[in-house]
Amino acid sequence: QVLLVESGGGLVQAGASLKLSCAISGRTFNDLAVAWFRQAPGKETEFVAVISRNPQLTRYHDSAKGRFTISRDNAKNTVSLQMNTLNPEDTAAYYCAARGGVISSVPGEYEHWGQGTQVTVFA
Repeated sequence: QVLLVESGGGLVQAGASLKLSCAISGRTFNDLAVAWFRQAPGKETEFVAVISRNPQLTRYHDSAKGRFTISRDNAKNTVSLQMNTLNPEDTAAYYCAARGGVISSVPGEYEHWGQGTQVTVFA
């Protein structure tokens, strides 16, 4: 069983930064493509960013480009999401998800999910 545990969420003021981390165990980490999704109250799950297995290709939602950076540490089995210049529209529960295949921005194509970490940005 693959276990994903997110951390790093919090309550911050607009313009601040946060770094989310996702620790993954239970499967060969290098086999997994890992993504971040988010869900705000009353809204659908939204793709944020994804990083592939080696080579480390990345893809971002337009709202994240230039502000967020996804990275992975294959030695520590973790994937991080550095989020800069946060704004209230970024407020959501953030989830990491993993799949044993190529990268995808579609939530339904991910087999494994974490429990989520809350990010709240106030003006």
